[in-house]
Amino acid sequence: MRSAASTPNNLLATIVVISTMAAAILLRPCHGFQQQLGAVSRVARSGVSPSYSLRIRRADGASQLVALQYNTRSFSRLYSSSPDDDSSEKARILFLGTPDVAATSLKTIYEQSQSPDSQYEVVGVVTQPPKRRKRRGKEIPSPVGLVAEELGIYTLCPEKARDADFLDELENDVRPDLCITAAYGQYLPKRFLALPKFGTLNIHPSLLPRWRGASPVQRSLEAGDNPVGVSVLFTVSKMDAGPIVAQESLEIDENEQATTLLPTLFDIGTKSLIDALPKVIKGDITMDTATVQDESLVAEASMIDSSEGQLWPTKMSAQECHNRVRGFSMWPGTFLYFQVGDDESNDPVKVKVVETRVLDETAEPTNVIEIGPKKKDGLRLVCSDGSVLEMLKVQPATRNVMDAKSFVNGLQGNSVRWLSGLDE
Repeated sequence: MRSAASTPNNLLATIVVISTMAAAILLRPCHGFQQQLGAVSRVARSGVSPSYSLRIRRADGASQLVALQYNTRSFSRLYSSSPDDDSSEKARILFLGTPDVAATSLKTIYEQSQSPDSQYEVVGVVTQPPKRRKRRGKEIPSPVGLVAEELGIYTLCPEKARDADFLDELENDVRPDLCITAAYGQYLPKRFLALPKFGTLNIHPSLLPRWRGASPVQRSLEAGDNPVGVSVLFTVSKMDAGPIVAQESLEIDENEQATTLLPTLFDIGTKSLIDALPKVIKGDITMDTATVQDESLVAEASMIDSSEGQLWPTKMSAQECHNRVRGFSMWPGTFLYFQVGDDESNDPVKVKVVETRVLDETAEPTNVIEIGPKKKDGLRLVCSDGSVLEMLKVQPATRNVMDAKSFVNGLQGNSVRWLSGLDE
């Protein structure tokens, strides 16, 4: 006679089988599933609730997991293929990343791994857990999670990379030979770094050792660096301090913004990493043979605070304001407070500064903002040192981004001045 305690698990297994078989039948035309379905697997580990999954044998021989696993582990698993479907002798790569730039890198690396002469295969992906966009909205996977699902790659989403269950999964099931990180967004513990025999490679968008840390592109643009660049390095416990495998520099336009520069640098870095992979896998490039960073040249790229977005023409030159606009274009953006009209009792207007350039001229310092005389001129702001910043695109609070002429047209003849002292 069965115990009452086993009834919920058996019922759950039945529900999983029925719903997953239905899903398989619906998906079969577009995924090439054969008629025969695999068995339900039940996995029970000490201290962990059982997990149920259904594997379906595809026409190409691969095993496809079409049901989410049900468990109470501290990490989640997305729709994915098993990490050990292919028993080839290729190096097993685990990719870690989260945002759009990392998703592009994953796709490029995966496509390269599909070439007949590739020495490696992507056997798994690790990304941040899905996020709910609204309070009661649907959970959305990260950009990397979406690409991994599209490619059918085994995917894990731990809350923390130090979670024991997650590390057990990597050690026992994924068994990576080499790990690649690209804007993953979590600190990797020593146990993780000890897993892959070829080490862990990271794509970092700066010319290391300059700009180690969370905001390398933003800080390099804010500082006015030119050239900028990207480094491929081995990951060690100390942030961005590992030996360098490859490095590329890039001359940029004086008005280049982080929004466009970041994906460019990741594209370059991904290509450099792919070029280096055969030598890393052969053992020609190792932690011991890669280039050690010069600690005397380290500059820290500290995490940006939203308060840094305010421009201070009384303290900053036009070039410094311009560089901050460029560097903070993705987040948090930059802003000023405007006084519209001559009535000082009017509430200040917070205006986001979206696009600027520095004029090759000086003027008498003033807080009055005026549009230039030519058709495509912007709003001219004179800093306290006499340098002139031209604001080409702005965004008043609750309004859309607009060019300078549209902003002036909305003033209806009122004057406008920038204000200092607010939030100081």
